[in-house]
Amino acid sequence: MEIETLDWLRTSEGERLLVHASQAWTDHPGDPVRVASVVRRLEPDAEKAAAATTQAQLRAKAATKFGDAAGLMFFTPDALEQATRARVADHRAARLAAAIPGGSVIDLGCGIGGDLLAFARAGLVAAGIDQDPVRVAMAEANLAALELAGAVMVGDATALDPGGFDAAFADPARRGGRGRVFDVEGWTPPWSWVLDLLAGRALVKVAPGIGHDLVPPGVEAEWVSDGGEVKEAVLWSPGLATTDRRATVIGAGGLATLTEDDDPGAEVREVGAYLYEPDGAVIRAGLVTAVAAGVGGGLVDEHIAYVTGDDAFRTPFARGYRVVEHLPYREKQLRAALHERRIGRLTIKKRGVQVVPDELRKRLALKGEEEGTLVLTRVAGQGTALLVEPF
Repeated sequence: MEIETLDWLRTSEGERLLVHASQAWTDHPGDPVRVASVVRRLEPDAEKAAAATTQAQLRAKAATKFGDAAGLMFFTPDALEQATRARVADHRAARLAAAIPGGSVIDLGCGIGGDLLAFARAGLVAAGIDQDPVRVAMAEANLAALELAGAVMVGDATALDPGGFDAAFADPARRGGRGRVFDVEGWTPPWSWVLDLLAGRALVKVAPGIGHDLVPPGVEAEWVSDGGEVKEAVLWSPGLATTDRRATVIGAGGLATLTEDDDPGAEVREVGAYLYEPDGAVIRAGLVTAVAAGVGGGLVDEHIAYVTGDDAFRTPFARGYRVVEHLPYREKQLRAALHERRIGRLTIKKRGVQVVPDELRKRLALKGEEEGTLVLTRVAGQGTALLVEPF
């Protein structure tokens, strides 16, 4: 999209066309050809009609990340894909606002402004910089659409001295022309730049799979999940850190956080009456033993992220199951046991064993009216099959 087209979409005439295009997407979901035809009947200019159609489609898709605000915002496909969910960004912004009340933050590579919006909502003085003029224009438009204060400019984030701000935020690009980039020096900006930034007061969003060994001394690594999915890891510089490792879980009931200070450790023990599957953020943060201690239990194996205990606990940091019974681990005997129990619909969970659930399910050839959940894992180093039910 050209900036001139974006400016037109922000006029009253353009806004009317966007409303019309959004209604067309509601009336004809999954049918872009028909939607484009509906929009063209109202706006004969091909470029304006195409831009409105694309924005309506992106706004509908963005609702899962930005909620109702998506209906007022502007996006590019790539920027939307990279954008942080609003709930995750709001948590990060609220934490920063608590550390620097009323302070200022510079978003180094602000894109369309998703994180910038969160900083502004949290009451911070927010500014952003990005090399892409279209994304900068969209960030400015999104701030205005949501009636939030903030400043954005076109420029090279790596050439800007963030020292004039109370904190700096960065989200290095981890995708290249060939897909995801796993080498941290292949990020844009590279890891060496990230380390320099963390020497000051900064927070940096990184890949959830980042190794603990890459985290510099004094820097806090926080893994965040939303709705059971690990969404990001954030590195907090020593001036903002409060611990070394943290797992933050965002769910329907709110937010909960667990740190290494909550982790007294736990031992391996035999499988009890209940099994717990820790949240992915907890696993990434290496805090599985903290969950074990929290439910008064232990680990099923020192290398497996399953927890077991004798009592039922509800915890935001793990999903709980009642252990119904132990079943044979060998496939032939397991199939016979499941057929005997008339289980026809089977959810298979596995950790630490070489099993492809979909392939195993086909080989089991189950028939029956009952439903079950099967956990295949190692217990004290031995392959184990557990029939469980969630609670």
